[in-house]
Amino acid sequence: MHRKNIIRLLNQQEQLTKKVKVIRLWNIRKLFLHSQPTKKTTMLFMIALLLLHIQPTVPQMVQCYSSFSLKDGTCVDILGQVPLDDCCMNPKYSYQENGKVCKSCRYAEWTEWSQWGACSVTCSEGVRQRHRGCYGIGKCQDPYKIGDLQTEPCTEGCCQENGGWSEWGAWSPCSVTCENGVKKRTRTCTEPPPKCGGFCLGNSEETEDCNIAIVCPTHGGWSPWGKWGPCAGTCHPEGFLAPEQQRQRTCTNPPPSTVPRGNDCSGARFDSKHCKGIPFCPVDGNWGAWSMASDCSVTCGVGRQRQQRKCDNPQPKHSGRPCQGADTRIHLCTIPVHCPADGHWSEWSEWTLCKSVNQREIVCRNRMGRRKRERDCLGREYEGNFCLGEPVEFGTCYNIMNCKSGPSEQIVGAFWSEWSKWSYCKPNCGENSTQTRQKKCIPDLSKYSNKNIEFFSGTPNINCPQPEDTEQTRSCFNVPKC
Repeated sequence: MHRKNIIRLLNQQEQLTKKVKVIRLWNIRKLFLHSQPTKKTTMLFMIALLLLHIQPTVPQMVQCYSSFSLKDGTCVDILGQVPLDDCCMNPKYSYQENGKVCKSCRYAEWTEWSQWGACSVTCSEGVRQRHRGCYGIGKCQDPYKIGDLQTEPCTEGCCQENGGWSEWGAWSPCSVTCENGVKKRTRTCTEPPPKCGGFCLGNSEETEDCNIAIVCPTHGGWSPWGKWGPCAGTCHPEGFLAPEQQRQRTCTNPPPSTVPRGNDCSGARFDSKHCKGIPFCPVDGNWGAWSMASDCSVTCGVGRQRQQRKCDNPQPKHSGRPCQGADTRIHLCTIPVHCPADGHWSEWSEWTLCKSVNQREIVCRNRMGRRKRERDCLGREYEGNFCLGEPVEFGTCYNIMNCKSGPSEQIVGAFWSEWSKWSYCKPNCGENSTQTRQKKCIPDLSKYSNKNIEFFSGTPNINCPQPEDTEQTRSCFNVPKC
């Protein structure tokens, strides 16, 4: 059997097997593609394929959840233990194997970048970072090697400086007109004043006891209220005010002085209120029958069914005890249908080489051609939504591949660009983190009708004057330790 026929048979087998067998078949195909196809190796791979096809599949049981948090990579809303294949019929679900890390049922995709974190310092120059996560089955595409962490410099305000105290001011008058009081003096935090949130150590105010040689009168004060007395009745007559209960207090906290004469307490000595909480006979509640189970909450994969009951057989009255237990119970249900998985776009491919649209020569000419780039709609299964947008994009262009420069050429000359923006800090941790910027040698496109560099395809054969420097590097400060 030829090598192409074996690969086609492997592809057919992948479509018929569950996701656990897909991983094994994929590994077998990788080994076959990277080996030298001989009669012996072909026979060995056919035997491995036959054994895998007849091997009985034991369902892998997992804890299934109805959603997956892209914010922190955690499973949300546990459904219960079901076979892995049943759980992942819905790409929005997630699962755990033996209490391990949560995994998403969807195809691997990057999350959005997080907000930039706080600067690594509170003043002066430091760095800040942001991250993104890759969740799902397989590996996330990263054609430009961006990774999951980015670092950039940041600058905070000035650093805190404490101030110094002025000299103490004069003492204030005594705070009373008789017997004992206090006097105080103050100072200000102005020599020098603090900067950037700084402060002066110590107190801004100082106190000292003082005495006026005059005896003060003592005014009367109420003691705390005593306990409420017993209610004047044992029940509350319906339609009438409830009976009363009383409490009292005394003017002894302190008693008013005689010489000099203090003021008596103001207010009432007795207090009364109507009795509350005289009970009726209590009636304890009891549950009614369970309702019929609701329809399954989903139309594919694993969901829930609910049953409810009411505490109405009878209802609790007059402080009777409520029904004990829950009024709702939940059962798991499985709809043996795969849920739709929506597609998502891959990254755009590189632009194709700019070509003529009418057989006229366009290389090194002020004549526009056409180019295209493509992308794939990945992960769509079980009648999920197609990716929005077009898989192919066309654009107009100029072809300057290997074009020479000179006064008589279409490209007059070449010159160095301005400095690019500073790159992100790399590596993302450690003392050796740096960022760079460059200058690029770009062609003089002044003879072209459209001078936007994005419309040009290919690499011209140009040379720029030798500059003093085409790349600069600088250090990043206060980067987190690795």
